[in-house]
Amino acid sequence: MKYTLSNVVNRHARNSMLLVFFAVSAMESKGSAIMASDMTESRLYKGFAGTVDDQQTITGKVSDGATGQALVGVSVVVKGSAQGVSTDEDGRYSIQAPSGSILVFSSIGYMSREVSVSNTQQINVSLQEDIGSLEEIVVQVGYGSMKQREITSSVAHVDTSQFRQSGSRNALDLIQGKVPGLQVTRTSGSNPNSSPAVQLRGVVTVTGSASPLYVIDGIPGGNMDLLQQDDILSIDVLKDGSGAAIYGSSANAGVILVTTKKGKAGPPTFTYSSYLRKEYVQRKPDVLSADEFREKIASGQLSESRVDRGYNTDFYDMLVNHENLSHNHNIAMSGGTNNSNYRASVNYRNLEGIGLENGRQEFGARLNMNQRGLQDRLNVMINLATNFNNANLLGGGGWESELFKNPTFSNFNDDGSYYFDLQSTNEYARLMQETSRRKQQTTAADFKADLDIIPGLRASVFGSYQRNSWNDSQFRPQGSENSLENSDYEGGAYAAKSDFLSQSYAFEPTIQYNTSFADRHSLSVIGGYSYRYYIEEGMSASNRGFINDLFHEDNLGQGTALIDGKAGIGSFKNDNTLIAFFARANYSFANKYMLQAIVRREGSSRFGENNKWGYFPAVSAAWNVSDEEFMQDVDFVSYLKLRAGYGETGNSGFGNNASRVTLGGGGRYLYPDEAYRETYGPNRNPNPNLRWETKKEYNIGLDFALFNSKLSGSLDLFQRKTVDLLDTYTTPQPPYIQSNIYTNVGTISSKGIELGLSYNAISRPNFTWSVDLVGSTTRNTLDSYSNDIYTLDYKTFGSIGGAGALGDAIVTYEGGPVGQFWGKRFAGFTEEGKWLFYNKDGEAVRNDQINNSRNRELTDLAPIGNAVPKYYLSLNNTFSYKRFDLRVFMRGKFGYDILNTMALTYGNKAWQGNLLRDAFTKYSEIDDTYMYSDYYIENGSHWKLDEVTIGYTFKLPTNYVRNLRVYFTGQNLATITGYSGNDPDFISDTGLGPGIDSRGAYPSTRSFLMGVNFGF
Repeated sequence: MKYTLSNVVNRHARNSMLLVFFAVSAMESKGSAIMASDMTESRLYKGFAGTVDDQQTITGKVSDGATGQALVGVSVVVKGSAQGVSTDEDGRYSIQAPSGSILVFSSIGYMSREVSVSNTQQINVSLQEDIGSLEEIVVQVGYGSMKQREITSSVAHVDTSQFRQSGSRNALDLIQGKVPGLQVTRTSGSNPNSSPAVQLRGVVTVTGSASPLYVIDGIPGGNMDLLQQDDILSIDVLKDGSGAAIYGSSANAGVILVTTKKGKAGPPTFTYSSYLRKEYVQRKPDVLSADEFREKIASGQLSESRVDRGYNTDFYDMLVNHENLSHNHNIAMSGGTNNSNYRASVNYRNLEGIGLENGRQEFGARLNMNQRGLQDRLNVMINLATNFNNANLLGGGGWESELFKNPTFSNFNDDGSYYFDLQSTNEYARLMQETSRRKQQTTAADFKADLDIIPGLRASVFGSYQRNSWNDSQFRPQGSENSLENSDYEGGAYAAKSDFLSQSYAFEPTIQYNTSFADRHSLSVIGGYSYRYYIEEGMSASNRGFINDLFHEDNLGQGTALIDGKAGIGSFKNDNTLIAFFARANYSFANKYMLQAIVRREGSSRFGENNKWGYFPAVSAAWNVSDEEFMQDVDFVSYLKLRAGYGETGNSGFGNNASRVTLGGGGRYLYPDEAYRETYGPNRNPNPNLRWETKKEYNIGLDFALFNSKLSGSLDLFQRKTVDLLDTYTTPQPPYIQSNIYTNVGTISSKGIELGLSYNAISRPNFTWSVDLVGSTTRNTLDSYSNDIYTLDYKTFGSIGGAGALGDAIVTYEGGPVGQFWGKRFAGFTEEGKWLFYNKDGEAVRNDQINNSRNRELTDLAPIGNAVPKYYLSLNNTFSYKRFDLRVFMRGKFGYDILNTMALTYGNKAWQGNLLRDAFTKYSEIDDTYMYSDYYIENGSHWKLDEVTIGYTFKLPTNYVRNLRVYFTGQNLATITGYSGNDPDFISDTGLGPGIDSRGAYPSTRSFLMGVNFGF
């Protein structure tokens, strides 16, 4: 019996178009069915009048025309139909097509080929590399996208093929070391409840927001908690002002645009991705064991004031979660037609930290739907995403106190109960007894509609809503150390709860016009309006003196402290509004000369009354040099483009009421009627002239591909200056009410070079090797911090902390570099082990003879190092052999210093607890108090074997499995460095106070991961 597709459609079109795709899928015997991207419904029916009996099975192999290497993922489509497959890992395909039809072979980076189907049943095809298409990668640029060839500003594009493989805790982990000039540093190590510190092209502010603007699928200020690695398609970074100006006063620190995977036409597909990860402590600080501690006391190397209680305890190890196992699961489904398609995914992940009681569980879902109508003139897209996070916030700290406790003590008394004293906290008992949890939900919804009014003219409207809420709760039972040692309510339990809710709204209509004229000219113009509203509110309450542990934190009113008026309670609410008008124009002549201009006029409720509005202009140009006639005989140049641009952006990331008079409580007083009442008064000076910080940036860039695109890359040189820095300055009283004011004074600048290279070293049928290199260097300077009214010669940063009240380690003077250590210069020790330092005349003197003034003309202090890395470098090698693939990723930081505060405190025998072993070797001469000097400044340069991944892609003898790949990853495998403290990679290198090694750093971990990607 014969069933033609036209009969199926005639019988069931009224019911559902899904039956059409079921029939198409049923006719395929091998390969992955796909939908040709340029098909419309009318074309879907056309050309399928033939019966199933007319079909014949065509098989073959697709290869690279230059190397003969098999090409994976090549689209093979029956022209004029929806029937198609893609080539497998060996470049092979199998498709059913009627005699006389045409097969279309296409793949990104290659020129398409069309081959007629005759009586032969095998068609092998070789595709030629299309140099032009290599520059046609689509890059997000804000309120739209452009082809990479058309880009005139500095934009970095990273897609799924380049993402890191070690299981991201945050979406930014995927691009660490992948973008020149972008620093992504995990200062809290692998703590699952932490986010990385991010900085682009150096420091741009002192007190304002230093975080880039995140835009997720067009949502400004998108919530990164909503992102799962398997849902992300690409990440684009607008690095310079000539591109970022389209976002105005939110873009000083750069713009990071995240694009998630969307639905596309084709038969239903399912993808499952998963990984398991195990972590191990590495680079643990080297301290004395209990036996060594006793021996040092017995030998007189430690004073007898130290107590030996007879135990052997590794307090640090007791905080380690040796049973940690993190896992992630994501399943996605997609399909549909050109007129209606979808993608939906659900995700679950359980991230366990290396610390006890330190982890998070997440449940998430994401839905994308696309619908076309009005004869293909209207396209509507809807995105919905939500994430539920249950975090255990109790653990993750206490490492310092446990590491340097007397190791002959114990966490337990002889009767098995927990040991408590007033000199320290029993961190292990705290983790076993107390609770601290967060229940969080983040949700986002956005809607976009595009309407093609006339050819070239498109109107769009975009709207989004984000909601982020969490509930925190803590409980400390009656028997906990915190409760037993409380002097007001000894033995009474403690409970607290807090709630937070933020909501943000965005509405952005735009209109865009694209046209070409006089053969060689093209013009694209977009204009729009942006409205953003953000509101947040929260409350907190705490109580003590609970007489039992039955209710935990769920009955706060029962605590005794509330009756006594000593309970804690607080709440807040604030909002802000931002509106803007913007426009961008792109002009191209002969596809060789390109010009872009941007202007944005923006107003914010945060600005002062006299500065509600600001302008942010930008202009950039590019020249495709390789298209010029004089380059046609330069064979080694495949592609060459020069770029230059200037742009201004702003920073409005400061408090909502910073420009206004605000009231604060002045205390409770007894009134004549003998009642106590709260008083209120101004606690902030108004500043109607308060305005945004403005960054002015120049960028010159070069994009190139050489030797038949074997070597490609980009080079950028930039210079930026941020003016009108925001900070607090001293004011006279009167006329001012308060002694300080928040105002605009000062300038900070940076300049640098960024380089990205890709090299296809070997490209053979069964073996390939490619190399990617990313490098950058930046210099930051605080040019000025004073004006005619307000004067400030310097700022200090980088608290040393610990014993000795040693203050800040970093001093930044006007005109000086950012991140410079200022301190004493070590000159040796006296015979008694007392410190000696050099004064400004070069004489070795005692500490009490050193002038510690901040006046550079008088002080004996001097620059003793710089905490900002001068060079960043990463190197990625990718190999493939048949179905095996291997990635080796290395990165490092060079030319900078770190203050080893752990050695400063615990390398000194003045400390009464446990000590570093170095206290008896490297630092053995010290017999004096704690002191900050260049004695503890060390070279932080390091090179890390950060990630090695080996994978294998299976070829299964079934039509039901599209792909199956398993892989194994090792992360943080080795570090080459001369630094003696904690892992230098996790020490802050961003902001104004970098380079201070924490005494209680979250443990550096080495992790091993096993993952699988499965499609059917």
